[in-house]
Amino acid sequence: MFTGIVQAVAKVEAIKDDNGIRTFALEFPEGFTEDLAIGASVAVDGVCLTATTIETAKRVLFDVMLQSLAVTTLGDCEVGTLVNVERAAKDGAEIGGHPLSGHIDFAARVDLIKEYGANKSIRFSIPRPFERYIFAKGYIAINGCSLTVSECNKAESWFEIWLIPETRRVTNLDFKREGEMLNVEIDRSTQVVVDTVRDAVAESLGELRPLLETVLKERGLVLEDLVKPSGLLPPRQH
Repeated sequence: MFTGIVQAVAKVEAIKDDNGIRTFALEFPEGFTEDLAIGASVAVDGVCLTATTIETAKRVLFDVMLQSLAVTTLGDCEVGTLVNVERAAKDGAEIGGHPLSGHIDFAARVDLIKEYGANKSIRFSIPRPFERYIFAKGYIAINGCSLTVSECNKAESWFEIWLIPETRRVTNLDFKREGEMLNVEIDRSTQVVVDTVRDAVAESLGELRPLLETVLKERGLVLEDLVKPSGLLPPRQH
């Protein structure tokens, strides 16, 4: 498990493909790999990877399978790419962000970036199947960074996040540009609540559901907006 509090930015030093496996050699900042063992998990741009070879105190190899390359942005990484990294959380560690599995749900395109002094907002497109899980003030992880959704427009299929100066300083999000793709992991607790409510509503409404959805659509609403989970507190950091 990870916390979504990015600990450092690492550099892709080398990439090698062999029999459907892509091996990344990452160079980490001084001290990041202390006590890191082969088999340990590290989140790389939000993707949970396993250390396979420890070459030096700063250089570690990770193998990535085809499925991960297809679903995440790791398939587009090149030598020199900077990636967010976080060590797996230890028992009893403070959860400064929110619990993450390191399993990416989709890659989202950056549609719009705006700067407001030292702050920055980024707007992302949402694939239709995941719209139901994203709400304003809810949790989301972008490239492994725990963030709060500031605004969400499901009619136009986008959501926005804000970056404070500290997040811009310690992560790679400040380097991203419009048109780039970033890894997204939705909040699992939100997903469970939404799916449970949807199943309960479907069971309760039965054949009336399509009619109710049609009436709501005419008023610019969707059923999920009426039964969305509440009480989610934003992460304390990022």
